[in-house]
Formats: sequence, C-alpha cells, structure tokens
Amino acid sequence: MIKKVDDFARLDVFREFRSGKPEAIFAQNKTPEQLVKIVEAFLGCKDSVLITRLNDEQIKALKSNFKDVHVNEIGKVAVVGKRAKELNEGGIECVGKIAIFTAGTSDIPVAEEAYTTARFLGLEVLKFYDVGIACLYRLLEPLKKVKEEDVDVIIAIAGMEGALPSVLAGLVDVPIIAVPTSIGYGVNLDGLTPLFSMLLSCPSGVAVVNIDNGFGASVFAYLIVKRRKA
Repeated sequence: MIKKVDDFARLDVFREFRSGKPEAIFAQNKTPEQLVKIVEAFLGCKDSVLITRLNDEQIKALKSNFKDVHVNEIGKVAVVGKRAKELNEGGIECVGKIAIFTAGTSDIPVAEEAYTTARFLGLEVLKFYDVGIACLYRLLEPLKKVKEEDVDVIIAIAGMEGALPSVLAGLVDVPIIAVPTSIGYGVNLDGLTPLFSMLLSCPSGVAVVNIDNGFGASVFAYLIVKRRKA
C-alpha cells in the first residue's frame, strides 16, 4: 500500500509486513513543513516512526508539532509516537543484543545514528567508543564484555584506514557489520579508503554497509537477530 502526501511523498506503509523492516524517513533536504506532513501521514498508519539525518530546524519542528518525540541530538535522528514514549521512559522489550564499537570519538555521530535505530527496532545495545587499533589494549575489556553478554552482532564503525572491523573479526565468533566513516585526513577520501579497506578484510565474517550509514548497519543487525531468535 502506498500513501501519498500531497505531491512530494509516497509512503511505503506495508514495508515492515513485506520485508521485515519498517520504512524510515530520510530528512535530509526536506523542509520542516514537508517533514511534519510526512510524519503525520505515517502516524495515521503506524504508531511510531524513525527519522534520520535531521537538522536543527527540523528537530525544532518535530518537538513543536508532536507530543511524544525522542531525539538523539548527536546522531541527528529522532523517533516520534509510541516508541518515542517508550524510549523516553525506558520501557522497551528487547528482542536481542548488539554491540557498537567506534574506532574514535569522531565516529560517534554515526554510532549514535546506529544506536537510536537499534533501540527503535527493539535491540539492547552495548556501546564501546574510542577503542580503535592505535591502542589495541583498549579492546580487551570490551571484548570480554561481548563474550559475557552473549552479543548477537557487532557493529564496528571506523574512519581513517578502517582497520577496526578486521581486527574484531579475527577475535570474536559473531557477525561483524562494518561502517566506514568520512572521518580522516586527505587520502581518507571522505570515507572511500576505509570502505575499500573493509571490503578487503582478510578475516571472514565481515559485511560492509555504505559510508556513514549507521542506520543501515542497525537494520542489518536487526534482521540477523530476528533470524537467530526465530
């Protein structure tokens, strides 16, 4: 079923039923007025909606027009509706557990997009930030915790040369979802260098999503968890 919103949007409201994952709203380049109308249309069919790549003006519009809004300012992502209220009150029933690693502090905005997406999808999340390979012993405690907590999937987010996912894949027995970021000096090439590095990972068990795509990584993790728990 497609739901039209004026002449600028066509919502795929049956996506979750058809493919196991809900449609999200990509806010980039939308006006605040367009975004509000799209969210209103979604909430006419669903009880909650996830919005990514928000700017400050759009966030202000969401807070002004909707009662239940959960905003991650760092990740520039928001949830509106029933799930926002659950996130604000800490009342989500979790369907599985993942871990999110970042190589550096500069990668955290991408990680926070992944984090809120995962929470929206009902995943419990362990966060381990600034544990990149420039200082390998920083990984010791996080990897011990991953083993103890029986984590289903690891999302590994890195810029520069993007080596973190390969290191993790050689040390753990869970799927690794690698996210290259556009963080780094010149030949990082806005994320192309870590993207190629992750695609060339020597250890097996690494899947790679697009540059800065924390949202896509968490949706992929959710689908893995759903199949594992079925």
